[in-house]
Amino acid sequence: MSERWLEPLGLVAGPAAFHAVRMGQGLPLQGGPAAFLLARLIEDGRDLGVQPVANLAAEWDQALDRLTRRPPAFAGLGAEGRPLVMGIVNLTPDSFSGDGLAADVDAAIAQGHALLAAGADLLDLGAESTRPGSSPVPPEEEIRRLLPVVRDLAKAATVSIDTRNAATMAACLEAGAEIVNDITALRHDRDALRVVTQARAPVVLMHMLGMDPRTMQQNPQYADVALDVARFLRDRVETLERLGIPRGRIAVDPGIGFGKTVAHNLALLERLPLLAGLGCRVLVGASRKGFIGRIGGEATAARRTAGSVAAALAATARGAGILRVHDVAETVQALKVWAACETGGLAE
Repeated sequence: MSERWLEPLGLVAGPAAFHAVRMGQGLPLQGGPAAFLLARLIEDGRDLGVQPVANLAAEWDQALDRLTRRPPAFAGLGAEGRPLVMGIVNLTPDSFSGDGLAADVDAAIAQGHALLAAGADLLDLGAESTRPGSSPVPPEEEIRRLLPVVRDLAKAATVSIDTRNAATMAACLEAGAEIVNDITALRHDRDALRVVTQARAPVVLMHMLGMDPRTMQQNPQYADVALDVARFLRDRVETLERLGIPRGRIAVDPGIGFGKTVAHNLALLERLPLLAGLGCRVLVGASRKGFIGRIGGEATAARRTAGSVAAALAATARGAGILRVHDVAETVQALKVWAACETGGLAE
């Protein structure tokens, strides 16, 4: 059987999207509010060209189904018309973004509550830096840093645990966390799949080149970065589906900055709608990443708020369902203004 991908192009929003769909000239991207007018046809890795969606042959209907259907609410959370905002709480001493709080449990808890007050829909807690060149942290240390913070914040919000270690996943899920966010897509630890499937926990599967942050940025190369990442994530989603985890409990993350050059990161953001064909929510974590600093000319990660918001809006315009960010208040404000501009009315 041929491997077929449809890549949505010609995205429109607001009244233009509504009228395009009603007139049969456009299709909703994962149920809307954006719609796409064109699609690139890819078969067995070959680009077959671009066609208006109104002219697509019936043989592409199966690929269209997941592209156009709204995925179930991830982890029971959902806000039609805008992505979920996932606030980052770093319990590390060496976070690339300059906001690590490993030694201060009270400060980490306070930061989590502040992010919720600023409008975060959920929180992502991590205790191991995975920046390029970082050294691993033993699960015992991860757990020591995380548990008191998880226990507190899980009472106030949906908590995601950013870890690649099964023992950390299990301990934090027992303490009240609900979501597992693994940069290795459950490949690093052979027990991770068992922990997630037994807990029936929603999971974020991310693409990274290899499985070692220490080496992932050493001359990363791809035949076609968007298609290569999409294929990897498709295979991981299908693996979990065979183990009983439905796509509604899976989010996929292209892994901005994890084994990618600036050009790779930009290509993944530009072609983000390709991932909608997996039938899962798409998470984008571009906040304060190095490529933003290189493009915007800002060497200090904590000063990349404006560039991070710009990347978040670009991802939103291309169908991102979850934005993982450090600067929650600024992102929430930008999303409200962006949505109002797109629709011509006040955003709720």
